Amino acid sequence: MTAAGVPAVAFEGVTRRFGDVLAVDDVSFSIADGEFFSMLGPSGSGKTTCLRLVAGFEQPGSGHIRIHGVNVEGVPPYRRDVNTVFQDYALFPHMTVGGNIEYGLMIRKVPAAERRRRAEEMLALVKLDGLYARKPGQLSGGQRQRVALARALINQPRVLLLDEPLGALDLKLREAMQAELKAIQRQVGITFVYVTHDQGEALSMSDRLAVFNRGRIEQIGSPAEVYDHPATPFVAGFVGQTNLLEGYLAQRLGGFPATYAVRPERIRIVAPDADVPSGFASIDGKVASVTYLGANSRVEVDADGGMLAVVEQNVDGGASVAGRVPGAVVRLVVDRRHIQAVSASR
Repeated sequence: MTAAGVPAVAFEGVTRRFGDVLAVDDVSFSIADGEFFSMLGPSGSGKTTCLRLVAGFEQPGSGHIRIHGVNVEGVPPYRRDVNTVFQDYALFPHMTVGGNIEYGLMIRKVPAAERRRRAEEMLALVKLDGLYARKPGQLSGGQRQRVALARALINQPRVLLLDEPLGALDLKLREAMQAELKAIQRQVGITFVYVTHDQGEALSMSDRLAVFNRGRIEQIGSPAEVYDHPATPFVAGFVGQTNLLEGYLAQRLGGFPATYAVRPERIRIVAPDADVPSGFASIDGKVASVTYLGANSRVEVDADGGMLAVVEQNVDGGASVAGRVPGAVVRLVVDRRHIQAVSASR
């Protein structure tokens, strides 16, 4: 929120249809000024449509969208105090890096010397000093993404929209760019609204995130709140790995008939005759399979007819799971605080 308590972006009962498809279904939420806010969900969940509604590329069928308190229905994109970074960069291939970054200032008739000065500042911000005269075709994918970011920031928008901006990058570069984007957001201090289907991106960068499903928001919260306390089975399954407990397993571990979520890394495997500490639930079973994943191993345990996944850190290398062989009888124990009741998806 700003000092006056006005959100940077607010949706109030927004709906958007495309023919018979209900892309956004009565969505309401607000984004605080200066917040890194992510909209996370699978393809077709409504997150990108919400971003386009903020940008002005789409208009709501009903409801209201406010940017810093101003109702923006019908306001064209160029008159909104926002800018957008796209996955495909959308750089002009015939222009230099500097020309691309300065383009918005040139349209506004900012003098050439001032454009150059500000472009050099942006290049320093995104760690591309000295590349002013290069062409986009001479840059790597990560460098082109930085140029697109600099071009979006040079106009000093109050809200920056990022539409799957790292989707075209390889894993290691994507992870490096996640840290850089968050650092840049802290440095410039403006609101970032980030759309992604990648849970790792949303968890690592966001101050808060909204999980979208079928045009609606299933949960909004901090990364820790969403991961540790999923509100619905969809959130539990989409944000990280989880065990959804129903029927007998739910009754045994949760204590009451309901649907529960338990993260695989929160379950411990112990000897079948091991004592169970106070405050822990337990169930016996047999190892069904073991998958070595390098830093971790995933152990599938058949517990009285229901399958539970356990993730163990390989602190001693492969020796950590040497005794986890198919058919071995084990006991699973879990702190009851990590057994989360989840309601039906909204």
